[in-house]
Formats: sequence, structure tokens, C-alpha cells
Amino acid sequence: MIGTAPPSPRLLLVEQPGPWGREGLRESHADPAVAFRIDHLAAAAGLRLQAIRSPGRHADDGGGHRVAVADVRSGVARTTWWSVDSLDTLVGQLESADSLDDGWLPDDAVVDTDPLLLVCTHGRHDACCALRGRPLAVMLHRLLPGRVWETTHVGGDRFAANLLALPTGALYGRVTPDAAPGLVDRILRGEVSLELLRGWFGMSPIAQTALAHAHRELSLPTSGALVVRRVSRVVDDRADVTVSGPDGDVAVGVVMSWSAPDRLTCMGPASARARVYRAVSLSSAG
Repeated sequence: MIGTAPPSPRLLLVEQPGPWGREGLRESHADPAVAFRIDHLAAAAGLRLQAIRSPGRHADDGGGHRVAVADVRSGVARTTWWSVDSLDTLVGQLESADSLDDGWLPDDAVVDTDPLLLVCTHGRHDACCALRGRPLAVMLHRLLPGRVWETTHVGGDRFAANLLALPTGALYGRVTPDAAPGLVDRILRGEVSLELLRGWFGMSPIAQTALAHAHRELSLPTSGALVVRRVSRVVDDRADVTVSGPDGDVAVGVVMSWSAPDRLTCMGPASARARVYRAVSLSSAG
């Protein structure tokens, strides 16, 4: 699973209750033209759009929308929340901003640095996400009420149930309800659960693989204890990554190959292949 988190470092979270079609917000009970405009403006600014909704029943409530920008970049990791009375209002905010960096956020926006859990339950994208994701979302909501959202596609349907932990950007796969209490405990302690880890949003697959390997080999589970400093050019399907930690820099070698033909999504063809990333060495970079 490692190295399979999307490279997006910033996400736009838009609350949209009710059902989602395959295209998420663009195929929901939101006005399609408005949803398309939000998606376009977000993409143009480098923000990955994720529709979100509270766990449980998915009836529309008509009570406005919560919105957030989640930034998973090292040193600035946070989720910034505000509310809009309609998605038209959000479009106006996005269109009126000179840029979609921090300065455009509304004056009443609230910065949140506590753990927030997003579970992919996007069944119209792939049925396994709903079948495995919804029970997980319900369990997590019991453990952390008010800190859990269902979300649209985060990639890697074959790894369902998928869980994105904010603001760190750690993405976990094949998470079962039975595994939820232990995973939540690790997240609340500020640690990475390497057993279920797919990687981190905002990093290349090579960097994700090297960072996970360094966490494991150096026995440093604390999230943020290690930072990727440099990724070399790929030569003959190998790259070297410099990772900094409390005891100095280490060099991690990562090799790339192709998986055997397999079904890469629950609804996909049975003979697809994917890139596989594997760390093969760790040594002092000094």
C-alpha cells in the first residue's frame, strides 16, 4: 500500500449532505453549475476538492454548509473552518480572492490543529468504499464524536476502507472497525500507525515510501519527527531520499517496479497493473 497517497498538499472540504454521484459534489443535490464552478476554482488554485458529510443518514438538512481548507504541509499543518449559507456564497468568496493562499480566508475562519478523520464512503465511485467505509465512519464517530466526516474519493479504492487523518495528511488503508480504536489511540498520541499506512498527502510516492521506512527502521513513531529534505533524480528505477531526524540525516534508497496484473479497484478490470515502491536501504547521510 505504501506510496499511494495523492500528492495534493491542500484540500478544500465542502459539506454537502445527501447522496453523491460518481463525480462527488458535481453529482449531488447541489446546483451542478455551482458545484462545477467550485471544483474549477479549487483545481486552478491547487486545492483538491472533497465533499464531506456527517456519518450516518444522508438526508439533506438545508442548514448551510461548513467549509474548510486543510493544509498538510510540514510546519503549517492545520484545518481552517468557516460556514456559508449557500454554495453560491462560497463561489463568491473563491472568485473574489486575489489568490487562494491563506490571505483569502474569511475573517471569521477558525484554525483547527486537532485530529480530524475523513473516511471515504463514496459508493458511487466504487461500491467497496461504501460497504467498508460506512461501518468504519460510524465506529469512529462513536470514538471521536464531532471529529469524523464521510468524504468523497481519496484514491485507492482497493484499499477500502480508507481513512485520511488531518492535519498531518496521513492516509490509512484497509482499516476495519475492529482496528479503529487502536488507530485512533495512535493518532491522538501524535503517532503514525505504520501497519495500516498508505502514505501522506502532499508528497511524491518515493518520498512517502522513504519516510515510512525511516519511521520504521529508526523506531520513531511520532508524527513529524522525520522530514523529507531531498529526493534525487530517478535512475534505473531507483532514487535516494534524504530524511532528517533528531539524530541527523539518513539516506533511504527506494526502488520502483510494476505489480502483477490484478484488480486495482473493486469494480475495475482484473488485469491492471500499478507502480510499486519499496525501500531497500537506510544509511547515515553524513
